[in-house]
Amino acid sequence: MTDQPEHTDYDGSAGGWGSLRGIVETVGREMSAVGALDTLRQQNKTGGFMCVSCAWGKPKHPHAFEFCENGAKATLWELTTHRCTPDFFAGHTVRELRSWTDHDLEQQGRLTHPLRYDVASDRYVPCTWQDAFSAIGTALKASEPKKTVFYASGRASLETSYLYALFARLYGHNNLPDSSNMCHETTSVALNELIGSPVGTCVLDDFEKCDAMFFFGQNTGTNSPRFLHPLQKAVERGCRVVTFNPIREKGLTSFINPQRPLQMLTGQETPISCQYLQPRAGGDIAAIMGLCKFVLAEDARQGGTVIDHAFIAQHCTGFEAFHAKADATSWERIEQESGLSRADIEEAGRVYVEAERVIGVYGMGLTQHVHGFENIAMLVNLLLMRGHIGRDGAGICPVRGHSNVQGQRTVGIAEKPELVPLDKLAEMFDFDPPRTEGMNTVAVCEGLLAGEVQAFIGLGGNFLRAIPDQTRIEPAWEKMQLTVQIATKLNRSHLFNGRVAYLLPCLGRSEEDMQASGPQTVTIEDSFSHIHGSLGHREPASEHLLSETAIVAGIAKETLAPNSRVRWNDWTANYAVVRDLIAETYPEQFHEMNERMFEPGGFYRGNPAREREWKTESGRAQFTAPSMLAATDVEDAPGRYRLITLRSNDQFNTTIYGYSDRLRGIEGTRDVVLMNAADIERAGLVAGQRVSLVGDANDDHVRRIDGLEVVPFDLPDGSIAGYYPELNPLIALQHHDRKSKTPAVKAVPVRIEAA
Repeated sequence: MTDQPEHTDYDGSAGGWGSLRGIVETVGREMSAVGALDTLRQQNKTGGFMCVSCAWGKPKHPHAFEFCENGAKATLWELTTHRCTPDFFAGHTVRELRSWTDHDLEQQGRLTHPLRYDVASDRYVPCTWQDAFSAIGTALKASEPKKTVFYASGRASLETSYLYALFARLYGHNNLPDSSNMCHETTSVALNELIGSPVGTCVLDDFEKCDAMFFFGQNTGTNSPRFLHPLQKAVERGCRVVTFNPIREKGLTSFINPQRPLQMLTGQETPISCQYLQPRAGGDIAAIMGLCKFVLAEDARQGGTVIDHAFIAQHCTGFEAFHAKADATSWERIEQESGLSRADIEEAGRVYVEAERVIGVYGMGLTQHVHGFENIAMLVNLLLMRGHIGRDGAGICPVRGHSNVQGQRTVGIAEKPELVPLDKLAEMFDFDPPRTEGMNTVAVCEGLLAGEVQAFIGLGGNFLRAIPDQTRIEPAWEKMQLTVQIATKLNRSHLFNGRVAYLLPCLGRSEEDMQASGPQTVTIEDSFSHIHGSLGHREPASEHLLSETAIVAGIAKETLAPNSRVRWNDWTANYAVVRDLIAETYPEQFHEMNERMFEPGGFYRGNPAREREWKTESGRAQFTAPSMLAATDVEDAPGRYRLITLRSNDQFNTTIYGYSDRLRGIEGTRDVVLMNAADIERAGLVAGQRVSLVGDANDDHVRRIDGLEVVPFDLPDGSIAGYYPELNPLIALQHHDRKSKTPAVKAVPVRIEAA
């Protein structure tokens, strides 16, 4: 962290020289291994390895450099020359390390040895892999399966994820929360109910054919920068982009393509959004209702030629109730709840009406609300009105975060047993899978507070840092009998341990995974339901590392009773055998998986909603009539703000690469609260003043973060923003989407207290 934080207006665009500078700075910080830049050349290409950062699609015809700033940072971070060895832990107690920042913990470098937590010395000490597996197996056999949690981060491969889920069910539970629970579970629940598919309906080719894109709560420049390339091409051929986002983000205003020399030399930007609207945090239901209301009025004015009535009659249900709700909703209420003017919404509506093919793009700005389901349902309503789901150049496009988070669900990481072909698994592996619903992330946290979770295995990730109500849950964490963390680098979740605790280092995706049958390929799924092979080529960071697959198998062998159909040694020796299991379990989607995994652009596992096959309860696509216009559950009140938690330009999930949020002009600090100038003045504050944020969830718990600097920023009235995960302790555990239980981190009720 720099000694003197800086806050300036960034007058550049997304991409450009700033992006290249960010990559170069990461090289310097990580002192990345020789050849790391050559590894970047193979990133997201057939025969190379798939980025561990975002889940954006991998094109059939890649650019010379098919990576973005964040993807490069993730790879360089993995290929760092820094090493976190047993000597480091000998010099630092775990309690001491709790005072370190997220950045400083991970900056120690790659973990090199399996480690056991020693309670007496409060230190991690080295151990052998076999000792770790034996101790973990003994502890799991002594635990109640239904009180044990197997968490999965988004980066584990399809092969590892399939075996991990199988291990959990052979052991006796469906407690398989994953990082989707924290971000896009609302998508999985809403789209599955409304169109019969838990994922988006678009593929990459659709972005070459669409006439308009409507963005809601998705920050392309920071969270999925490779999206900027097809977005730029679409705008240049005449596609219009309309953005709804409380925060004015650079990636959706302008872009300079680092792979276009003329743009780099001249600084000539490509404008992206033709209209950029900033609704209040939680105001999207009202904003989209306004769009729909305009479309209905235009349809009436133009004699029924705007809405696709034939499509609705053949494919949809619920339209009449939705129509009546829109008619009954006044423009006054829409303006009040959205924070937008009728004129601006109607201007956006004209873009929608004039476009033949529309894609609705959204991110966690829609999913992470108390009424996130209704946010997505309203976007589905808007798209269904003109038949924009189930045809080329149109569709609904949730932009997923972590590299394989969607794929993990596809192959069985799910707490809901109805999402998994349990009968097929029972037949294949000769056992009786558990049929009761398991714990999702919120249920795990509730179980920890109630003392009902005995053991936790974390397949990657930083669970304890990513969840709400951290300060309440951290003390409960240490009451567990067993905690196991599988990771590449040290993070805060590793500093709170059960009575038996292990920290197990694994290979990175860019590293060679050598098993008995030779170098191994793994597979991942992108946001567009395409499956890609990934082959690491780099020398592992330590000779003591094991692959995630080998670690899962090692623990399972020491835990489970022998079963002639469960062949952990064979599966570890050759991942192609695991892919055959996936293909057998999901034949419609994964047939000939081994033969197809290196198809350019990946092989498509299909999506029935894209073919207008609606696997819903009614057999049709579902219109809905929302009972609310605000996605929050807390009424407005004097002094109460809606806090949006967000990531910086120098961050991916809980991984903090550095302290440069270049695209927002914030340098050297993360301890900030962003407010508009009018709100600062009304609150009697001044820019640069130190304040505290206090949770305002109307329960009995005190939630407070001190020492935040007030920074003026372009935000709607009453909406403020600050960084995730530092502000997660302000989020009440019960503040989550009503249907999916996704934590509602985009409109957190808080108050501001001056220091």
